[in-house]
Amino acid sequence: MAVKDFLPITRQDMERRGWQQLDFLYISGDAYVDHPSFGHAIITRVLESKGYKVGIIAQPDWRNTDDFVKLGKPRLGVLVSSGNLDSMVNHYTAGKKPRSTDAYAPGGEAGHRPNRAVIVYCNRVREAFKDIPVIIGGIEASLRRFAHYDYWDDKVRRAIMVDARADLLIYGMGEKQVVEIADALNEGKDVGMITNVPGTAYVTDDIDDIRQESIVIASYKQVKSNKRDYAEACRIQYEEQDPVRGRVLIQPHGDRYLVQNPPMLPLDRRALDAVYALPYQRTYHPVYEEKGGVPAIQEVQFSIVSSRGCYGACAFCALAFHQGRIVKSRSKPSILHEARNMTYHPDFKGYIHDVGGPTANFRHEACEKQMKHGACKERQCLYPHPCRNLNVSHTEYLDLLKDMRNLPGVKKVFVRSGIRYDYLVHDRNDDFFWELCKHHVSGQLKVAPEHISDMVLKRMGKPSGKVYERFVKKFYGINKKIGKEQYLVPYLMSSHPGSSLKEAIELAEYLRDLGYYPEQVQDFYPTPGTLSTCMFYTGLDPRTMDKVYVPRSAKEKAMQRALLQFRNPANYDMVYQALLKAGRKDLIGFGPKCLIRPRKGKKDSRTENGKRHTIRKKKRKCRI
Repeated sequence: MAVKDFLPITRQDMERRGWQQLDFLYISGDAYVDHPSFGHAIITRVLESKGYKVGIIAQPDWRNTDDFVKLGKPRLGVLVSSGNLDSMVNHYTAGKKPRSTDAYAPGGEAGHRPNRAVIVYCNRVREAFKDIPVIIGGIEASLRRFAHYDYWDDKVRRAIMVDARADLLIYGMGEKQVVEIADALNEGKDVGMITNVPGTAYVTDDIDDIRQESIVIASYKQVKSNKRDYAEACRIQYEEQDPVRGRVLIQPHGDRYLVQNPPMLPLDRRALDAVYALPYQRTYHPVYEEKGGVPAIQEVQFSIVSSRGCYGACAFCALAFHQGRIVKSRSKPSILHEARNMTYHPDFKGYIHDVGGPTANFRHEACEKQMKHGACKERQCLYPHPCRNLNVSHTEYLDLLKDMRNLPGVKKVFVRSGIRYDYLVHDRNDDFFWELCKHHVSGQLKVAPEHISDMVLKRMGKPSGKVYERFVKKFYGINKKIGKEQYLVPYLMSSHPGSSLKEAIELAEYLRDLGYYPEQVQDFYPTPGTLSTCMFYTGLDPRTMDKVYVPRSAKEKAMQRALLQFRNPANYDMVYQALLKAGRKDLIGFGPKCLIRPRKGKKDSRTENGKRHTIRKKKRKCRI
């Protein structure tokens, strides 16, 4: 790809285009990858399509202002994002240990962005340009828009706008918002007067002029000092996260007020098609070539985003708070056009790695009522049972996959983004399930039951374990009939709120009976903007205000994680301690239901029928 086909990153790039000054400068915490899976690429290309001159400064050195001023002061404003991930999630594991790599940096090198990147970048922009309008967006800004619990500081922090000193915050998918703001600034409107754009938030000294219906939620001071107030505020934020019926939310911060307008309506199919038809180069900028490129492109280069939004509403996922619960999808011609273009890429080997979105098999709104009345305020579409109004159909998605796999140059089309198995098993038409197993599984299908204990699943907002078992039975039944040996790879989570050692052992016993021993286990990660994080901090389920058990200590978390990998010899001590602590010595022995064998030198153990026997010192395999 030629440098001239990318947006400017240097003064020389601007000069090639004959530009003396940018309209907007975009500061990104990620390396510049001009692909629609990267937020900075979408927002800058959308602005370009509207006639605005946009330049990008990716991963600037934040220790001074030199990088921030290299493209000059823009005419209208500066846009700031930490990148595709919250910068703290990018830097640290769930155990708060520093990560050694960064897939969004050249060569995968860590250390190319600061902690709390949005705040740091904004402060440097203010230092460099003084009074320029500053608009923040992306996942870090979006999910920290209210006062929020911060896992890394272990305290409640102020709304990010207050610390970043930004003029506006765009939350959610920001194409409509950024164009409306750009047009207002271009018309000469002061940024302080742009207060009515849906999907935005701002800070003000005076709320008397707010004319829309509004709710004042607990202040920063209240949520910082009272966990019940925090949980109540969290509940209201989620209930009002709807573009149809949502109301203005106001949260006092000292003598100022954070004001969040209701969400922006999602892009319709035609507008979504237009966004994905923009002239992306679909790869990283050539400047990164000498370092081996940007690793994050590998996962998405031959994958296609087909939809946005998710009404699955898992408590540990921030999608409902970011993209919203109304699903919108691209048209079949738009997706097929992208797939055809993909086949011309010199590195394309005939395999489309994924066609999906937050949930691959969601292609349309949950029901006809959503666009007219909004998503239901006090109930979910799938939990605890599918709503009777839910439109369960895979017909359109199946037609799309059939057409894609018949394109010249395409050998296989895989579905690797999340399949919502509870939605799939409630489809009375099994055609998609059969076609999925025949044509679109690459030997293994990843699904996310997360847990098996109904106590934990309740807090997660996931269906009963019996629903997953029904799916498993059907999956293997179909594969047996079509003569394929394919497997499910379940994602499992340890230490989620609601999970004590009892529930962790319940999941370990399920894995034992299933004969599945996961190589990787995901620890619950309390990231900003999720209901589960609220539970972790407050010990309350904000939906019901019920008390919730929360595993907090590093020792218990290690025990729960070890239990899910009880066959790993490195986990023996942790599993042993966990079983003793939980009073489950019956799972230590040689019986078929035992998780581990006794320690060497121990004289007796009990089998399932309670008979004692002397343990032989000769090693033998556990019968599991």
